[in-house]
Amino acid sequence: MKILKVFIILFFVISFSELKSDEVNDILKHKILKNIRCLICQGQSVYDSESEFASSIKLIVDRKINEGLKEDSIYEFLREKYGDWIVYDPQLNKNTYILWLLPLLLFLLGGAIMKKKLKFRN
Repeated sequence: MKILKVFIILFFVISFSELKSDEVNDILKHKILKNIRCLICQGQSVYDSESEFASSIKLIVDRKINEGLKEDSIYEFLREKYGDWIVYDPQLNKNTYILWLLPLLLFLLGGAIMKKKLKFRN
């Protein structure tokens, strides 16, 4: 009788751990798909798009997650295949310095202009 109880407990533990694993994979999949641009639809993520391209990317991401790849590895795979533009949040590299530094430079320039204007008023 004790053996039967042990098997029942093990069954529930294993089934709940598999459910949690599937839930974690779904959350990761949705996160990745929301951060990937659909190359067919203007301004839509793959998560929101219904195009054939988006459907194929959804399958690829799902397959890569099932293979055990991490989020960064999947992004790197997609960047190699489709270029940096496919990811909404590009990495900092020699091609994207201006993209990352321009908002900071504009903020500093605006602050300097405001300081100069306020200085002349006093």
